[in-house]
Amino acid sequence: MNLIYNEEQRMLLDTAQEFFAERSPVSALRALRDRNDELGFEPALWQEMIDLGWTAIPFPESLGGLEFGYAGMGTVFESAGRHLSASPLLSSVVLCGSILEQGGSAAQQESWLAELIAGNKRLALAVDEGSRHNPQNLALSAVRTDTGFQLDGEKVMVVDGLQADGWIVPARTGDAVDAVSLFIVPADTPGVEQKRQNLIDSRNTARLTFTHVQVLPEQLVGELDKGASILESALDRGRACIAAELQGACEELFKTTLEYLRTRVQFDVPIGSFQALQHRAAWMHVDIELARSSLMAALDAIDSGDAQAAQLVSLAKWKVGQMADKVSSEAVQMHGGIGVTDELDVGLYFKRIRVLQALLGDADYHLNRAAPLLEEA
Repeated sequence: MNLIYNEEQRMLLDTAQEFFAERSPVSALRALRDRNDELGFEPALWQEMIDLGWTAIPFPESLGGLEFGYAGMGTVFESAGRHLSASPLLSSVVLCGSILEQGGSAAQQESWLAELIAGNKRLALAVDEGSRHNPQNLALSAVRTDTGFQLDGEKVMVVDGLQADGWIVPARTGDAVDAVSLFIVPADTPGVEQKRQNLIDSRNTARLTFTHVQVLPEQLVGELDKGASILESALDRGRACIAAELQGACEELFKTTLEYLRTRVQFDVPIGSFQALQHRAAWMHVDIELARSSLMAALDAIDSGDAQAAQLVSLAKWKVGQMADKVSSEAVQMHGGIGVTDELDVGLYFKRIRVLQALLGDADYHLNRAAPLLEEA
């Protein structure tokens, strides 16, 4: 198991960090927020990411990808987290692209996956139906009709769901717990209503309502009633990328906090000279390094096809999330009253971190899922 980036991955990490620092600093997120941008990202920036080949990173060469793996994709998300850079990379490429890679027909891969990689289309995964992530508890139904299926129900917390070219929608197609099927629903399909769902991180999040939505058999991804395993695999890849973004955000927030401890003077000395604050900073550093080890293990498990990949991903999402809770809270406290003002970027990191902690499963969800692995240890 490789717990560090190799030389090629390190080069991609350096490139991504330089790119986001120059082209998408935190000030870019402030601008999107202040103008209440519904799209949630800059199309020009997204096109540059496409031109760099980042949308092709995880896919095999046979599908037009670079076959660089999820460790490679993790470097991009880690760098994006450091600068709070917004893009539809998670929703369109990692989640929906993974579903199409694993279960899509040749026609779907040509008409959708190839277009996602090229950046000509965007898809979003509409999976959650309640306030907490639970892909096993789906109520949206797909009932057979003479021409295909009828979808009825609601999806919430659809990341980058607004202004997408379509959505991949998991639906209940049988009484069994795992009787789940996946459907591609183009955005112009009658009966779909989309509304903006405002979250504290000011990103593109949608609530979708499906009322008697008619889909054809060729819009089914994979086999009927057998979409649960494909969905879960795609979600794990997304969870690992979210953990990488969390890791990057926390490392940058820690760096900002250390700088504040060095420069903020009280009683004629930098507050970083106070032993109590030094101890707290040291524990933050230890937690960050331990979380990175769990993240790297998860990314490696996905790329190597490890049988315990699902548990390792949940362990990473939980561990990085717990670290993020501590680092973000300590950062706000160490900055004092100014830490909760809009003047500093600390608050923006805090808000994004809280959303990422809950996205695709909170601490309780992933701790329960990783329990078998923890029991073995």
